[in-house]
Amino acid sequence: MKILLTVDGSPYTRKMLDYVCANRTLFDDSHSYTLFHAQTPLPPHARNALGATVVKDYHADEAAKVLEPALATLTSHGLKADSQWKVGSAGDTIAAFADEGKYELLLMGSQGHGSLARLVMGSVTTQVLAQCGVPVLLIR
Repeated sequence: MKILLTVDGSPYTRKMLDYVCANRTLFDDSHSYTLFHAQTPLPPHARNALGATVVKDYHADEAAKVLEPALATLTSHGLKADSQWKVGSAGDTIAAFADEGKYELLLMGSQGHGSLARLVMGSVTTQVLAQCGVPVLLIR
């Protein structure tokens, strides 16, 4: 099975990774894993002031800060994973990446906001569920 694990460096990501590592009967090394990190783009005025090279390096460094510890967690439990990152709106970017990559399952941690909080703040999870054609397993 081709499985996409979305990571953002939050405690919710840690819970999701812990769930995967603790449930080795479900998530063993016969599956193909990809860690994916979606980054919010810098504001246009910052991108223009810094230049394309600096912005690209910034995003690569920020992605490494999130992806490397997640990769180390999986590796320490005997699981191999690729890692990818993209810049864009988190919900849209995750859903598009999962669909385009033809993943069979997407795992993500969820903060578990209530209805009112989602209405006011929006939710990456809600956006992914609304836009993604891939089955999603939420770990809370």
